[in-house]
Amino acid sequence: MTTLEDLAALAAQEQGLVVVSTLRADGTIQASLVNAGVLAHPLGGHPVLGFVTYGRVKLANLRARAQVTVTARAGWAWATAEGNAELIGPDDIAAGIDSERLRLLLREVFLAAGGSHENWEEYDRVMAEQHRTVVLVAPERIYSN
Repeated sequence: MTTLEDLAALAAQEQGLVVVSTLRADGTIQASLVNAGVLAHPLGGHPVLGFVTYGRVKLANLRARAQVTVTARAGWAWATAEGNAELIGPDDIAAGIDSERLRLLLREVFLAAGGSHENWEEYDRVMAEQHRTVVLVAPERIYSN
């Protein structure tokens, strides 16, 4: 049985890169490449897949239709997780997450996705300026080849 950790291990082999697919209003799929990783949910503590976005289209799709599919691959191996997106950001307020907790959560997701940074103050500034949003996915289904 494929696990969230299996998916994360595949993504880690490709610098955390995964394909995120969302559903447009017309029923077609919109896909994009993002860095993602596994971390503890900031309120519940359970493992979730997280990524950060500010993409206008992806966020609009997720706000209207929370269904999301995330696929990681390395070579011919792949794993996919399906679930609903939980959005946490300056324009997507979550109970229990204030601006300071959001600042730290953005860092946590970045680190979980394999990122590193030499100037965290600069990172925080850019995230705030761009209104970056954390997307968390507690998978309902995970499968692979």
